[in-house]
Amino acid sequence: MKRILLFLATNLAVMLVLSLVTSMLGVNRFLTANGLNLGMLLVFAAVIGFGGAFISLLMSKTMAKWSTGARVIEAPGSSTEVWLVDTVARLAKRANLPMPEVAIYDGEPNAFATGASKSSSLVAVSTGLLQSMTREEAEAVLAHEVAHIANGDMVTLTLIQGVVNTFVIFLSRVVGYLVDSFLRRNDEESTGPGIGYLVTSIVCEIVFGVLASIIVAWFSRQREFRADAGAAQLMGSPTPMQNALRRLGSLHTEPLPQNMAASGIAGGPAWMALFSSHPPLEARIAALATRR
Repeated sequence: MKRILLFLATNLAVMLVLSLVTSMLGVNRFLTANGLNLGMLLVFAAVIGFGGAFISLLMSKTMAKWSTGARVIEAPGSSTEVWLVDTVARLAKRANLPMPEVAIYDGEPNAFATGASKSSSLVAVSTGLLQSMTREEAEAVLAHEVAHIANGDMVTLTLIQGVVNTFVIFLSRVVGYLVDSFLRRNDEESTGPGIGYLVTSIVCEIVFGVLASIIVAWFSRQREFRADAGAAQLMGSPTPMQNALRRLGSLHTEPLPQNMAASGIAGGPAWMALFSSHPPLEARIAALATRR
């Protein structure tokens, strides 16, 4: 319940901020007496699309800690925490990265990396993963997350999300305007958009949003392959990463909160392959086999 309320409150705050920004810029008045101002609509769509994506990116570390209950290890309190911090430090050094924050949280086997930039990143791992994997397998998972940071995946995924968001908002309103104009073609007294514009825009935004999520999910799957390859390079062999993936296949993994789903080492159910943020484990293991 806490996660749901946090998710809703955050999205409400983001939409409020973006509404104020578009109002201040005056780009929310793209519907004029002379028709649809496409230039202003495109600016409006870009502000909403990219603004929401980048605000989410900037808040990603804070949201990750709140939604998972992750605790940043300031001073290691056990041998496991010492090993965890030292391992991430060693992997970050190999990847020529600044030291990320290292966190641990209670939960089923999983791990994730997030942050707005390479110099402000977080690597978090669950107690379930540390308890169910060997040290070498856990290190391979950490290498996978460090590779995500080194590849700049958080920023790149944000840019992709911003682009698709922009086109979803832009196209849904264009289609809404065209449908509404067609429905009111014989109404000479009407001076503004009717109910057809509102309904069509909402329906199109949902449909286009679903199609756009397929594009984002495809990109997310490609970055998982790249992070696996990066982990193999950091470990000096693909075998530890393959063993870690096989271990994940035999464990019960719990998907991360929705806002973190694309960041984890383990994905959700495979019954909707087009919408999955992670490739099947078998495909990832096979791809690593080609690196031998």
